[in-house]
Amino acid sequence: MSTMLKRLDKIRFRGQKRDEFLDLAESPNTSDTECSEDVVIKPRITVREPEELREEGELQMDVQAGPGSFPTALQDDPKTDLNHVKGLLEVALLEKHFFEEELRKFREESNVDLLKQELEKERCRRVELEQKMTDVLRARLDDSPSQSPKAPPPPPPAGSSTDKQRDTLSNSFLKWLNDCFGVYIEDFRFQPEETAVETEEPLSARRLTENMRRLKRGFRPVTNFKRNLSALSSWNSVYTSAIAFIVYMYAAWKGLAVPMFLFLAILRLSLNNLISRGWRIQWSIVPEVSEPVEPPKEDLTVSEKFQLVLDVAQKAQNLFGRMANILEKIKNLFMWVKPELTQKLYVGLWLAFIASCLLPFQLLGFIMGVYVGIKFFIIDFIFKSCPKLRRRFDTPYIIWTNLPTDLQLKERSNITLSRRVQPAGTRSNVSTAAPLGVSREEDGGRYYSTKRGAFHEVFNLSESERPLPVCENGWRCCLINRDRKTPTDYIRHGVLYVTENHLCFESSSSRSGSSKRNKVIKLIDITEIQKYKVLSVLPGSGMGISVATPYTLKPMIFGAMIHRDEAFDAIFSQYTKVVDKAKSTNPET
Repeated sequence: MSTMLKRLDKIRFRGQKRDEFLDLAESPNTSDTECSEDVVIKPRITVREPEELREEGELQMDVQAGPGSFPTALQDDPKTDLNHVKGLLEVALLEKHFFEEELRKFREESNVDLLKQELEKERCRRVELEQKMTDVLRARLDDSPSQSPKAPPPPPPAGSSTDKQRDTLSNSFLKWLNDCFGVYIEDFRFQPEETAVETEEPLSARRLTENMRRLKRGFRPVTNFKRNLSALSSWNSVYTSAIAFIVYMYAAWKGLAVPMFLFLAILRLSLNNLISRGWRIQWSIVPEVSEPVEPPKEDLTVSEKFQLVLDVAQKAQNLFGRMANILEKIKNLFMWVKPELTQKLYVGLWLAFIASCLLPFQLLGFIMGVYVGIKFFIIDFIFKSCPKLRRRFDTPYIIWTNLPTDLQLKERSNITLSRRVQPAGTRSNVSTAAPLGVSREEDGGRYYSTKRGAFHEVFNLSESERPLPVCENGWRCCLINRDRKTPTDYIRHGVLYVTENHLCFESSSSRSGSSKRNKVIKLIDITEIQKYKVLSVLPGSGMGISVATPYTLKPMIFGAMIHRDEAFDAIFSQYTKVVDKAKSTNPET
């Protein structure tokens, strides 16, 4: 029995080689347990080892010993031996399946078929090229004069030598052209454009701050140029502005405005070249203010990172808001959103078109140059010095300031839809054709109201008091009156407005339009106004405004205000104007 098991173990690791079987790609799809009769195994003569021959001899001797020896051995422990043989056969089948899978994967990865196809294509191409070369050589031999073996060849005619010379000259000329201009001609070969996919960087507070600083540094030359032009127009330096005005008007009178600007551009580039080499040259009307560069911190706490992200996000929000306002105003100007404003541009374009068709180019350029000089140096200076004249006669300023953005149009449409119709009994108490409790502007084209009625009626003010343009819809916030003890009076939610002389808070919890819970503070009575942080634990500079008056023991806090900085700037600027006006009227106080 031991000899039989040893023989089976040898059969497991011995057998036909892999190359004796058919290729897996050519063999039919059969499972490991199925048997195919179509598969033909190629016979192969192998040299057996002496040990194998000896084992076969032993096996034959065991067989010759008699039929009773093998059954006798199996009867010793038949179940165990059969299970062992079955296990060995299963292992052999699994190994066969594993080797076939490995072979299939290896052939798929190596792409042998593709390589064979490419090799066959290259062979066909080489055969075609060889055929073409033989055809060309055969054609040349046919063109040449045939040589007869009997008679000596006749002398070549003079024309054939000249043709050969021409061919050699043309070939050398073409070769020279290819050597000189072949590289440049190769550049004009059409190729499909390669699109490179840019990898997006993950969000990082430090990277965001650095990008904002780079953007600010990139815009610095543009802002400096704008400041210098504004300083020239405002006559900050009388001598510089006077010299610039005289030089420009002389150049425009002689028709040299364009060469003058080109010369200034060349001069500026030359100065930048000297500055890049280390020269200290300052050629600006307004001195540049160098901002201190903060060294980047290596380790930031969580609150510092949060505050950093908030600051950068606020700057990005304001920058994107300004850019969006400019683009939306330009779009609304050309889309006739305000017809009375677009009509002025329309008439101006027609006049410019007619003038360009009728007037000669030199006269038209002279008129435009003189007008630009007078407008920039004289008219703009007068308008900046006299704001009332600018609001009445400066047409570009009027068009640009009155152009609405999409956000303003949306807010106005919401206000129009949210207005309530005034009851018939109270309609006679209001001015003619005015909606419920709305105050009208002096030009009679606009009304102001709150959610509970007319603005001046809600706060018991005169009709001339109206919200400033910056807070037409107010700022949502909560009033914290620390003099009160009850929770309902301690904190009130509502909307904050600022007018020319008052700071008005409309409480959202007032019932039936009662104004008892509303708050009105005169700007002249405010003793102190500052930014306030309600909860010191939270990061940032806070979202509140502290207002102190003589009538309260503790300052009132307007907290939870999203646009706190914008509201503070508007309130503080109006408060400063009121205080300065009061000081000018009563200098003794």
